[in-house]
Amino acid sequence: MRADLSRRFGRILRGGADVSRLPEAIRRRIAERDWANERLLRAIQLLMICFFSLLYALSPKTFEAGSLSPTPFVLAAYFVLAVIGLVWGYLREPPDWASYVSIIFDFALLYGLIISFHHQYAQPASFLLKAPALLYVFIFIALRTLRFNPKFVIFAGLVAAAGWGAVIVYVRQVDPSEFVLTRSYVEYLTSNALLIGAEVDKIISMLAVTAVLALAVNGSRSLLITAVTEEAAATGLSRFFDPGVARAIRAGEHQPIPGTAQREAAAIMNLDIRSFSRIAEQCEPDAVMRVLAAYQGRVLPIVHARNGMIDKFLGDGIMVTFGLGTDSESYAADAIACAEAVLADLKGWADLPEMQALRQPLAIGIGISSGTVSWGVVGRDERLELTVIGPAVNLSAKIEKCNKAFGSTCMVDAETWRLAQAQGYRGRFEARHVAARIDGADGQIGAVILTLP
Repeated sequence: MRADLSRRFGRILRGGADVSRLPEAIRRRIAERDWANERLLRAIQLLMICFFSLLYALSPKTFEAGSLSPTPFVLAAYFVLAVIGLVWGYLREPPDWASYVSIIFDFALLYGLIISFHHQYAQPASFLLKAPALLYVFIFIALRTLRFNPKFVIFAGLVAAAGWGAVIVYVRQVDPSEFVLTRSYVEYLTSNALLIGAEVDKIISMLAVTAVLALAVNGSRSLLITAVTEEAAATGLSRFFDPGVARAIRAGEHQPIPGTAQREAAAIMNLDIRSFSRIAEQCEPDAVMRVLAAYQGRVLPIVHARNGMIDKFLGDGIMVTFGLGTDSESYAADAIACAEAVLADLKGWADLPEMQALRQPLAIGIGISSGTVSWGVVGRDERLELTVIGPAVNLSAKIEKCNKAFGSTCMVDAETWRLAQAQGYRGRFEARHVAARIDGADGQIGAVILTLP
């Protein structure tokens, strides 16, 4: 137990949780947050000195007119240093030593201001021990919590305690003839006498507040590192999902539980590259992957712009859903509009550098169907996948393959076509109704071949 406490205390003194083993990108994000908090700290310091200056300007003066008071000079020095620190914080990320120096200046100027009181008010040095400005010591210690690093809080607390000890020594040495020790609390409060116990209590309070804040900051820093790490992991993981699914993962809106599903009306679209197996045989592997990347890079933005969600990549195929999780009332119309946009964009694919390895323009097939589907998560906790099942899913895949029999590019079942028109589709597609024989279906079904003029 003692060894564990010793290690924990040593880690706090070194700055809390160790980030040296984290990936560079995560360390950079943590450093950026530290930098932003340092700028906030500097801005608060500047506001505080402005507040001090305002209080001094409004407070009644007890010294004679024309006499020299050190207080304005101390305030001016603090103001200049606060401005320099703030500007530096915006120009570049300050190193740790700059924070340590800033802490020393903070307390040196504060205690210098307190020491100036007995000169300003022509009182014995012990007069300054009653100065209410001492309360700002705790504010200066608390300010260092903004860096989410306990080592700065600890250093500030130690400097504060040591500084007040130096003030007590100053009181004892600067005016020994007026120095009076007392054991009476009443005399201490009503005179310039010094009560050692009261001053020790102040130092103990500083160290106690420092310890509590350091422990709190250490825990907060650990949470910050965990949050940044998990956010980076979620961001990286979300690259493998559709943006809509990724947002849900990152926001934690839905916990994926294998074996649960929802039923919704949706449209399913399957896209496939024609003769891709032959393309893969004729081209180098790198060229094949570049073709796939270029093809997907053109299709995905079009899908997302039409409220589609990528369900999965099937080699050279893409399965897209419309209406899942969105309560959309235009899912069929969105699917048809997406197919139209893809085919319109297809005309420019031949000019892409990645397509130059092909011996002929890339051709695709599109199949669309709609209906009530079930969707949810399958797999185990360490490997989950979102999937959609239902007759519309199977039918869209079969309709896509049926394009080959008609020499067409885009085909949709007749019911989905009527539904899309009812939902407001008024695009450029020219429709030709046909009777199509679908593998696994009894007889023929009504289908519509869609072509662009």
